Amino acid sequence: MELRLRPLRAQDEESALAAQAELREDGFTFLLDFDTEISWEQYVRRWDGYRRGDALAEGYVRSAFLAADVGGELVGRASVRFSLNDFLRHEGGHIGYAIRPAYRRRGYARALLGQALVVARAEGVGDVLVTCNDDNEASARVIQSHAGELEDVVVASDGRLVRRYWIR
Repeated sequence: MELRLRPLRAQDEESALAAQAELREDGFTFLLDFDTEISWEQYVRRWDGYRRGDALAEGYVRSAFLAADVGGELVGRASVRFSLNDFLRHEGGHIGYAIRPAYRRRGYARALLGQALVVARAEGVGDVLVTCNDDNEASARVIQSHAGELEDVVVASDGRLVRRYWIR
C-alpha cells in the first residue's frame, strides 16, 4: 500500500498517542508541542492554524504537521516548516519526520520525505534543510537518497551532534 501525507484528523488520536508513547522510548517526540491540558480536537485545530500562520506559538514558524497514512494506519509523521528561524536553521531544518518502530525498514521514510519535499516546494521553499542525529545512519541514508548534501555536523542545544543536509 502507498504512503500518503495528510493533515491530522479527529480519528487519529488513539494511534497518534500510541506513536507518541512508542517513540518516547527512542528519546523522540512524535507529537510536537502536545499538551495534555488541551483536547485532541484543539490540538488538531492548532496545527490547522499553524499551516495558515495563525496564532503561532513562540519559536514556531508557519508549518504543516502531516500524518503518514498507509491504508488507514498512522505509520509516521512529517513536520514541514515553510521558513527557518535561528533554531531551525541551526538544528531543526525545514522537514522533520518520524516512522513508528513497527513500520521501519519498509521504505516509508523515503516515501514520506519525498512527499514532504513536494509540500515544502509547493509552499515556496527552494533549498530544503533536513537534519538528523549524527548516529542515525538510517535517516542519513534516507536524506541522501533524495540528493541531500551534507553541509556540516553541529552541536545541538541539548549537546547532540546533528548532521545538516541541503536538498537543492
